Formats: sequence, C-alpha cells, structure tokens
Amino acid sequence: MSRFIQLVKYHSAMFSDMTVISNLLKSQFRSLPEPADDFSGKTVIVTGANSGLGLEAAWHFVRLGAAKVILACRSLEKGEVARQDIESSTGRKGVVEVWTVDLTSFDSVKEFCRRAHRLERLDVVVLNAGVAVPEFVAADGGYESQIAVNVISTFLMALMLLPRLRETAVRFNVVPHVVLVSSDGHHFARFPERNQPNIFAAFKDATTMSDDRYNTSKLLVTMIARELATHLASSPSNPVVLNIVTPGFCKSQIFRNLPFPGKLGISAVLAVIGRTTEVGSRTLVSAAAAGRETHGKYLDSCVVTEPSAFVRSEEGMEVQSRVYAELMEVLEGIEPGVTRNILG
Repeated sequence: MSRFIQLVKYHSAMFSDMTVISNLLKSQFRSLPEPADDFSGKTVIVTGANSGLGLEAAWHFVRLGAAKVILACRSLEKGEVARQDIESSTGRKGVVEVWTVDLTSFDSVKEFCRRAHRLERLDVVVLNAGVAVPEFVAADGGYESQIAVNVISTFLMALMLLPRLRETAVRFNVVPHVVLVSSDGHHFARFPERNQPNIFAAFKDATTMSDDRYNTSKLLVTMIARELATHLASSPSNPVVLNIVTPGFCKSQIFRNLPFPGKLGISAVLAVIGRTTEVGSRTLVSAAAAGRETHGKYLDSCVVTEPSAFVRSEEGMEVQSRVYAELMEVLEGIEPGVTRNILG
C-alpha cells in the first residue's frame, strides 16, 4: 500500500508540474500592454537598475514623467552608463540619480536606506535586484548569497523604507507602492530546508547548497511578501500597496553565472520563448501603479493570479508563517527595532 501511495504522489506531482509548465508557456506568449500610467512628480527607487529588467523599468518610469528615478546599483560605473543611456533615449536630463548599494552587505543596505530617508518624498520602491549562482558563496552574516541578496537584504530595505513611504502618502495624498520581484521558478522549488529546525540557519551551511537555491529564494520572497502584506493590512491606516510580480522568463543576465551545460540549455529555451527585458519590465511598472486590490497578491502578465500550489497549501501556509517569523528575527538582529515599522 505504501508503494502505491508513493506512486500516486509521484504521478500527481508529475502531472501538476506539466500543468504548471503549460500555464507558464501560455503566459509567456501573452501580449503585455506598454506602460501608460502617469508617474509625474513621483520619486522611484529601482534596485538592480543598471541592466536588464531594472534598467528597462527605470527607463519607463522616466519616460512616464517621474521627477526622480534612483538607480540602486552595486557598481557606480555601470550605473552611470545606465543613467546616460536613459537620459539620451528619453531626452530627460537631471531625473536619474545613481546610488550605490551592495546587497551582500547589510551595512550597505542600511546606509542606502538612511540616505533615502532624506528624500523629499518616496512613492515607489521596486525591489528587483537578485542573483543566481551555482555554488555556495557566503555573504554578510554567513548566509548563502542568494538568500542574503534575494531575501534578507530585499526585505531589510522594504522595512527600512516603510516610514518614508507612509510619510509621502500623508504629505502628498498618494498611494505608495512596494513591488517585490519573484519568479516563475518558485513553482518548482523543492525547499528541503523547511524540514530543518531553523530554516535561515540552514542557509549558512554549505552542505545544504543545491541547484534549487534560486527557486527557493523566490519562493521565500513570495511567501514572506504575502505574510508581510497581511501584517501591513492589520493597520487600519496603512497606505502602502505591497505586491509580488513575476516578469516571466526573460532574456536577462540573471543566469550568467551558471556552468556551461545549464547556461547553454537556458539560452536555447530563451531563444524560443523568452521575453525581452523591456517586455518583462512592463510587469514591474504595471505593479508599481496597481490598485489596492493587488495588495499582497501575486501578479503575472500584469494581472492578479495564483502563486504556486505549495504556497496555497496547508503546509505552505504554515511554512509561510514560520519563515516570516524567522526572517523578522534575523532583521531585528541586523537593525534593532526595524520590525516596528510594519505597523507604523
């Protein structure tokens, strides 16, 4: 009987994956509208903005009238090249600023956020920066770099900037947005670390490293963002819309660090079904102007859709609460008091 149950589970998972893949392929070929929302007068931060999706999203924000667009980049030199490219292609000078931030360093993130608190206003934060690396590389705190960058630093920035977003809402009577960039890969995350007594501690252990780590990091982004949105909504006067977006499978440089066989395979797939980074960036810009009905929701191809079956499962909801609580403890250790920003 146990063997029969195992076979049922195996084939159920296999057909479920096939359904997911079919749906993702359909999504890849949907026509996405060119962004036309008005960002006049607004200040926007885009992380990972010197190339790919971040660069294209920043270009759209400038094109759509934003008063200030901050390119949050690790490399000042690459950021300046991006700034010049945006200025020359939009004809708008003096709008784009390049600020350096290294998401592998929590101190760098904190310094960046303190600088952002000196802005006159802050309307939109697009947390797009991410890394995908095949081997264990330790970042700040000893955490594996994909977890440090894609998850810990991303949410550290989100929480540290919440007060400035709220102040902007009150002062300018606007609806600020935090956009967290996930990935279709979260559907396929195996996430074995959820069985460890301390999930985030397991991400410091090089022996737990696998090719699942990037997908796991994006699963964590999706779950933690959903939980954070719930806590934000518990404040009756919360003005901030926080949503999660997948840009789809795009011809970006995110997989540039993969070893040759895998890189070649992904390049072949991208050549057939991949979106351009400009098309993918439309999903980020759309999310940055979306209505309150998208708060805590997962957006695919510019519309609200469902995250993975695991996220929606009973186990997934239990794990969601657990990883959220663990991350809040981690963030308190990095910046004491930062979690108080959630309820204002």
